[in-house]
Amino acid sequence: MDDLPNPPDVLRSSPEDADRLLDRLERKVPVRPALAAIPSLGFTEAIVFGDTHGDWRSTLEIERRFLSDGGGPRCLVGLGDYVDRHPADCGEGSVANALRLLGLVARYPDRVFLLQGNHETTRRIPVIPQTLPEEVDQLWGPQVRRYVRLLALLERGPLAATSSNGVYFAHAGFPRGALAPNWRESFEHLDDERLAELVWAECDASRSRRGVSDAWGARELASFLAQAHLSLFLRGHDPDLTGRPLYGERCLTLHTTRVFERFGGVIVAHVPLDRPLSSVAELRVEHLPTEGQRYPPVD
Repeated sequence: MDDLPNPPDVLRSSPEDADRLLDRLERKVPVRPALAAIPSLGFTEAIVFGDTHGDWRSTLEIERRFLSDGGGPRCLVGLGDYVDRHPADCGEGSVANALRLLGLVARYPDRVFLLQGNHETTRRIPVIPQTLPEEVDQLWGPQVRRYVRLLALLERGPLAATSSNGVYFAHAGFPRGALAPNWRESFEHLDDERLAELVWAECDASRSRRGVSDAWGARELASFLAQAHLSLFLRGHDPDLTGRPLYGERCLTLHTTRVFERFGGVIVAHVPLDRPLSSVAELRVEHLPTEGQRYPPVD
């Protein structure tokens, strides 16, 4: 396999190929702090994508935008949930998608940030459906160690991130209540209740109620942003809110998988990093060409 794992090749790879690839990724993928800082110096924008859920065909379109113009001055931020619920035309798509994204982190460790979602934190708070273990077995035989190694690589990602121009990025939510003067301390030594606020909590505009963490609304979001001196929140998790600006245009939900395209399409956000932001109207939302498409199965 080349430096970036090619999804069709991954789907035809041997167990020995998989072990060599996992060895390489374990050497190169960095372990991030729970709250990461998206670099802005020298970068004009971040391309931000939501839940991909094994849709590696859409991931390749995300990658093309990230690397366009010779890989110009931009970062790439994923909002979690890269595995499980894969589209039927992607084969064992969770495996192929995760490995492609981890390959991007390995190649561009200072520019690619894969935040964890509830499907990446399943070893602490179990998630259903979870197809990744079966996909690994289907590809390389029933050997649990490869699944554990792949999930552990995804667990190296941060749980949230911020940019210096006022954007907060997380899969689902944010720390609740009164925060310490240094609010970043809220991300140290996370218990399961705090973890659930970050990767499981719905906002109250969503029809979903998973029951793991209480839903939050406009008042809670405004309180968090004010305490953290931030202005916007970009998230995934609730597919029925895809592409809908909420709470005075201070919150935007993204999904980047054909599994949920019926709600709001397959979208990414282009987020400026070179100027202050106060509204999601200042972002550019792009629909990917995979939207509405179905592909032949990979041989």
